[in-house]
Amino acid sequence: MKFKIVVILVFCIFFSCTKKVLVKNQYSILEEKDRAALKDKLLEDRFTNLLPELMDKSEIDMWLLISREYNEDPVLKTMLPATWLNARRRTIIVFYRNKEKNTLERLAVARYNIGKSIKSAWDKEKEPNQWVALAEMIRERNPKKIGINFSKHFPLADGLVKTDYDELKENLPEELGSKLVSAEKLAIAWIETRTKKELELFRELVKITHDIIDEAFSEEVIVPGVTSTDDVVWFLRQKVTSLGLETWFHPTIDVQRNKEVLKSHIESFSKGKEEQIIQKGDLLHCDFGITYVGLNTDCQQHAYVLKDDEKQVPQFLKDAFKKGNRLQDILTSSMKYGKTGNQILSESLSQAKEEGLKPSIYTHPLGKYGHSAGTTIGMWDSQNGVPFKGDYPLQKNTAYAIELNTTVTIKEWQKDIRIMLEEAGFFGDDVFEYVNGRQTNIKPIETK
Repeated sequence: MKFKIVVILVFCIFFSCTKKVLVKNQYSILEEKDRAALKDKLLEDRFTNLLPELMDKSEIDMWLLISREYNEDPVLKTMLPATWLNARRRTIIVFYRNKEKNTLERLAVARYNIGKSIKSAWDKEKEPNQWVALAEMIRERNPKKIGINFSKHFPLADGLVKTDYDELKENLPEELGSKLVSAEKLAIAWIETRTKKELELFRELVKITHDIIDEAFSEEVIVPGVTSTDDVVWFLRQKVTSLGLETWFHPTIDVQRNKEVLKSHIESFSKGKEEQIIQKGDLLHCDFGITYVGLNTDCQQHAYVLKDDEKQVPQFLKDAFKKGNRLQDILTSSMKYGKTGNQILSESLSQAKEEGLKPSIYTHPLGKYGHSAGTTIGMWDSQNGVPFKGDYPLQKNTAYAIELNTTVTIKEWQKDIRIMLEEAGFFGDDVFEYVNGRQTNIKPIETK
């Protein structure tokens, strides 16, 4: 009888863990099978409820995406189902929008269905030539505009490689080839727009990001005089791997401390971070982001290692941090639908300087990619505006890494420090919000 009870308990514990991998500090990550189901559910929602609207707005009624295996168009890559890690052979997807009938056909000129959302429409036994089959499919539907992914200034919208473009042109009759146009705006809109379902997942993902940073910036990880900045970096990398997640860039940890001159803005961004042993009294800074179910985060926060005689972060550092929060407020309050990134940048920098701040703003779109498509609000080496990418207008239902810094003079240290912040934000119906809050106080690290 006792044996049966033990077996039942073990089975229950195992079954309860099949849906999620549970680890300490209440991280909760879906198993691979459940991630796949969620990814495909989100994708089907985007095809059904988002894509028709985006095609109408861009005035493109047919969209062609063409890729070969291991050389995928960045847009097409976001359309592959969970069981497709890459394109297969030459993968051609055709979206045809009939606005009058309110229909959207999703067709693959390929030997395979692309998951459950895109059906194969090519019978190779009847028509061996894939390009001929594509041309016939286009002719039957007679679209007004055929969008293809080429763009001079937006790399994520420039995924059609020259070989595929040349073969497409060679195999389309002139009356169809003349309808080819850039799908730049449609491609950007597809990548930058977040749905309600995606936003729910994004909130969870940003929370996990914050939780991992909290663990990294703790006495469990940092021992002053022993732990190096690289040790913390590799803790972050290992933590991500242990959780079954990925990171889209290598994290960094850097130190600002009394009696060490602040590096120039350009040097700080253009050169790698030197490994340092963390000491009591150090102001720490991290840059860290993760990838999960097709979304990405990007976050920068600060922590302070308390000295033996300190019970809290020094007031002068708290005051400096408030100036970083103030710069965030200035920027996010300037974000209005239809404004370009360059307009937002100029207005924000002007107001910040009027208030006595020493600002630098380099905010970028965030979501399907870490440095994603959409409007760019400054770059660390382009504070007078960013050509082309900064001229793109801010759209609704888009996400951003609110990334910036302000330089603050600390008389107690007789030097300048730089408060560097980055948080995921969402711009909805002309209203900005942080996806999972933001850091408003420097994290204190108590050590023995």
